[in-house]
Amino acid sequence: MRRIAVALHDVEPRTFERCALIRDWLDDHGVDRVTLLVIPAPDLHPFHDRRPELADWLSERVRGGDAVAQHGLHHRPGEFAGLDERDTRRAVEAGRRVLRLAGVGPRGFVAPAYAYTTALRETLAVSFDWWATLGAVHRRRAGATPAPALCLGTSTALRRRLSPPLVRVGALLAGELLRLDLHPADLDHPRHVGALEHVLQGASGRRPVTYDDLAG
Repeated sequence: MRRIAVALHDVEPRTFERCALIRDWLDDHGVDRVTLLVIPAPDLHPFHDRRPELADWLSERVRGGDAVAQHGLHHRPGEFAGLDERDTRRAVEAGRRVLRLAGVGPRGFVAPAYAYTTALRETLAVSFDWWATLGAVHRRRAGATPAPALCLGTSTALRRRLSPPLVRVGALLAGELLRLDLHPADLDHPRHVGALEHVLQGASGRRPVTYDDLAG
């Protein structure tokens, strides 16, 4: 069966209300399983210290079938660049510890802007069930599932941005698995919302899955 895997990026205290709105909007389109990419410590503060209600919402979403994944540590540009293996491992584990303390232990990881280093890839390969790049979802025990992530790039690196028409075309050409990336700022752009509406309507026959589901 053909599937759709939607990932909502940049979930943190400042974007909480917008992310909750997007999540409800996805439900309205029949997407009942979403992967929520949570920034553990934006501004160097554990997210649940700033917004305890965000941790409660995430726990509720997980009970409803969503998955929580770790989205870096602070979500700074190139935050893993220049770190050696030891410091990379420490940063990854610090973020994972924050999420566990909030009651939402992650099985997977997505680097901010998909910016991976060799040390980060090696760390993730032995510590998470899965980690996702722009072109595939990598599983620790079963290799990679190739699938490009379609993204309007509202808040990510320029190299990843697609125009709304290209997102529509990419969705039409997607194979068994359609990956769709959403960002809180997408709702600020009517053309982006229109493109996403078009993609979701066209994907109504696909089965929604999380990245945790893909990892098995």
